[in-house]
This record gives sequence, C-alpha cells and structure tokens, in this order.
Amino acid sequence: MMIVKPAVATASLMTLALAVHAEPLTVYTYESFVSEWGPGPQIEAGFEAECGCDVEFIGLEDGVALLNRLRLEGSSSQADILLGIDDALIAEARALNLTLPHGLDTSHLSLPYDWQDSEFVPYDYGHFAFVYDQTRVDNVPASLEELVYDSDLSVIYQDPRVSTPGQGLMLWMKSVFGDEADDAWAALQERVVTVTPGWSEAYALFQEGESDVVLSYTTSPAYHMTYEDTDQYQAAEFSEGHYAQIEVAAALASSDQPERAREFLAFLISKPAQDVMAGTNWMWPVLDGAKTPEAYDSMARPETLYFDSETVAENRRNWIREWRTAASQ
Repeated sequence: MMIVKPAVATASLMTLALAVHAEPLTVYTYESFVSEWGPGPQIEAGFEAECGCDVEFIGLEDGVALLNRLRLEGSSSQADILLGIDDALIAEARALNLTLPHGLDTSHLSLPYDWQDSEFVPYDYGHFAFVYDQTRVDNVPASLEELVYDSDLSVIYQDPRVSTPGQGLMLWMKSVFGDEADDAWAALQERVVTVTPGWSEAYALFQEGESDVVLSYTTSPAYHMTYEDTDQYQAAEFSEGHYAQIEVAAALASSDQPERAREFLAFLISKPAQDVMAGTNWMWPVLDGAKTPEAYDSMARPETLYFDSETVAENRRNWIREWRTAASQ
C-alpha cells in the first residue's frame, strides 16, 4: 500500500496539471474574424497545433464594441487577448491600463505609415473606399469632395459610434474637409439610404441593390474576383487619398497566461498566420512575402491619410457629435 499512495498522488497532480493546461486562451475579437469564412478558424487551428493548447474566440460586433466591452469589464475581464481594434482606438485602449508589453520586434513589418508601439501588434491593414457595382454605376466620382458635393449616387455607410469602418469614414471626412466637415456631412446626408451598425449589414444591403455605393475597403473587389470570378464590383479611387486602418492585437493584464498570450501575438505575425489574412479577412498582410490571392495584384495602393491615435482620442467625441448633428437633419 505504501507504493500506491504516491502513484495516486502523482496521478492527481497530473490530472490537475492537465486541467490547468486545458484552460483556453480566450480571445476577444469581432464576429467576421471568427466566421467560417474568416481567418479565425485557420488561426485557431494553426496556433493550437503549435502550442498544444486550446484557443477560444469570442466574437463581438466590431472593434468599437470590443473596446467598450473591455472598458466595462476592466481588470476583471476573462479575456487573454484583445484582437480587432484599430490604430485609431489605441490611445483610448492604452488609457485603460489593461494591456501588456508584447516584447516583439515589429520593425520588419510592412505598414502604410511608420509603426512603433510596445503593446499593440499590427496584423493586417487596409484603406477605406467606396465600392460600387460597375454594371449599375458609370459616373464614378474621382474624389471624396465630388462624392459629397457633386454626385447623385446613393450611399450606405456604418455608424461611427459602434463601427470601425464608420469611424474610419468620420476620420476620412475630417482629414479631407477639416473645419468644414460638418457642411460635408450635411451634403452627404441628402443621399444616405441608411447607416448600419456594422460592415456586414451595409455590404449586404448594397449587394441587394439598396444603394449605389457602400463604405468598404480598396481590397473588397478581390473577394468577388477570387470567389465569384467577377470584376463587377470596384473601389472608387479618390484624388485626396484614402484613410488607412491598421488592425491590432494586444495581450491583456487580466490574463493568467501572459506568456502564452505573447506567443499568440508572435504567431499572429508569423508567416503561417499572415498567409491566411489576405484571402480570408480581405486586408493586406503586414508581413512581406505573405500569400495574397492573385486578384490583389490589381488592387489600388492609394495615398495614405491618417490621424495618430492620440489626436483621435482627444477629438472623437466632438467629431461624433458633429456627425450626429448633420445626420439628424
């Protein structure tokens, strides 16, 4: 009997260790990332195979919703990783004091502007654009100013209060029109069909013929070219430039697996993960040499417009109020 007790104790310890090891790495992200056609399933399978662990994605509507969820939960959040806010929201996220240094070298990554951040890891990027159906639209505006003031095209876009693309349009409008953005919003509002909570709803309505153009990305046509074998949908290129969006991820201080969280961030910018991004998230990968569908060869690479996240944090409430006033007229 003396030799049985240590064996039982060892077995119990092994069971406990396995139970601890089985605790999933929880990732807060947005819904389309974890959809069956998004990058989430492949990213999850790839990292689980590498780490021998379990990854659990929790999908929320959009990047702004992710930030709001984290703001509500604070240090009691059950998440280990925040994945899917964009560069415009970094300063607000950092101010919550809930993210950890990632300790990664990101200097080799390819991004639309100079990137240096010790907590947020960029994993893909894009430029916002208005997508149109060229079988229905032949008077394509050549600038944002023309779309706003001199076009009769109907428009659908997303709510800047809850949607990162919607916020991107708000920042795009501000970067082009400056102090006259309120007048530009009022002019655009005359042709707005609806403002949706998120990208999916807006794009679906556009494809159903509810509007002439929809706010999306310069790379959106690549999806249709790749999977539907059609160049029917195109992104209008604007002379002022296009507002950039860099999507980022960070490890959270609430995590009881900080090292594994950092390993996940490292995996996110490794070639196996980066090879997945372009053909599932339909954004540009940040790693040079990562795979992209052939259709990306013809995608626009426009001039980049952007505000630093501190400027956005200081002004976002006022700019949203400016938009809301115009949108309610």
